[in-house]
Amino acid sequence: MSDHTLRAATGADAPAMLALLRSVTTEGDTLPFYDDVGTDFIDSQWLGATGCVLACAGDSLLGMYRYGPNMPGRGAHVATATFLVARHARGRGLGRLLLLHSLDTARAAGFRAMQFNQVVATNHAALALYRSVGFRRVGRIPQAFAHPRDGYVDAYVMYLDLSCRGERYLLI
Repeated sequence: MSDHTLRAATGADAPAMLALLRSVTTEGDTLPFYDDVGTDFIDSQWLGATGCVLACAGDSLLGMYRYGPNMPGRGAHVATATFLVARHARGRGLGRLLLLHSLDTARAAGFRAMQFNQVVATNHAALALYRSVGFRRVGRIPQAFAHPRDGYVDAYVMYLDLSCRGERYLLI
């Protein structure tokens, strides 16, 4: 996947970000949000995050991620992130690139770990990707996700220690 650039999101990107978010949430099988999310959600949850990065090919938004502290205060040393890749851009390594970039960025920002609070058990591609860079499943939440086809399915809590050496996930 070499026909793209990664860059920080700006307020001018909000319409394209909202369109991508709505297209992924309409699929209904990976994110807990409904497809009626609005610009206020983009402003507060995405542009208001510690970091928000876009993957673009020319003027086309292919994917994005946001990251920040998983919890406030005494839990703020653990990051969390959310990833989106447009359907037509999947299967070409963009999700991996966004994940690796987020891990490097979070580590450089001083986060000691990355935790994903709700990875849907039926999202096999994401689970395989996370495991391939060293994430461990540290929890299971029974029937935590209302899947549009499979009914109530489990979700997993995934965790990666960013403070250790031998970071096989680094880009370089």
